[in-house]
Amino acid sequence: MAGLLLGVTGCASSKKPLTTGSIPKLSKPVDSMTEPELARAAEAIGQSYERNPMDRNIGLSYANVLMMSGRNAQALAVMQQVAIAHPSDRETLAALGKAQAAAGQLEKALGTIGRAQTPDRPDWRLYSAEGAVLDQLGRSSEARSRYRMALQMQPNDPSVLSNLGMSYVLSGDLKSAETQLRQASQQPGADSRVRQNLALVIGLQGRFQEAEQIASQELNPQQAAANLQYLRGMLSQQNSWKQLAKEDKAKKAS
Repeated sequence: MAGLLLGVTGCASSKKPLTTGSIPKLSKPVDSMTEPELARAAEAIGQSYERNPMDRNIGLSYANVLMMSGRNAQALAVMQQVAIAHPSDRETLAALGKAQAAAGQLEKALGTIGRAQTPDRPDWRLYSAEGAVLDQLGRSSEARSRYRMALQMQPNDPSVLSNLGMSYVLSGDLKSAETQLRQASQQPGADSRVRQNLALVIGLQGRFQEAEQIASQELNPQQAAANLQYLRGMLSQQNSWKQLAKEDKAKKAS
């Protein structure tokens, strides 16, 4: 439900020279890969990483593919190694924070992202990443403050708007979530994850046909059907939570 995008790639890096090892070229963006494609990508980049585990660019790419594959503990281990070689590089610290958050180490992630940020030259991606972690810690008002700070520096960025939309999902405000995610999906740089988040929010409101139409624009029929089944299950669970809350409230009143 909380498909938050930690948009921390491409952050400004330090002036320290960085290694630029050879990264295997991928056939398509990682976020649009199937599970078998992700497995092949992880194997190919993993071989490059094995040859040079301290290379920043290879490590960042490898950790990203691993997280997309759900291998969060391994991604964190990779980023910890890369951070040893590049302890002051902002992009490396941001990616380490992302890996820590994916592995459930939220407080550590918050501290790492904070170390990567510099008050005199702040990075909007880090504000967005910090907001995503704060959302997962249940600090939604602080999270949205960070997203708005990011949007002041980078207006209409789709990843930040998507994070803001999913923040509203976490607090149960699906209408506001849909508004933000629609705006995000209409931006030129919006990727598949933004549109799938929009499909999720629409599905949670019971508009399954519309959700399926959005999902099927980029997914094959089998994937779209699986997404629709997932959305129905989420809505059923959401209704169960509401019913339990009503019953609990009635018991307290009696």
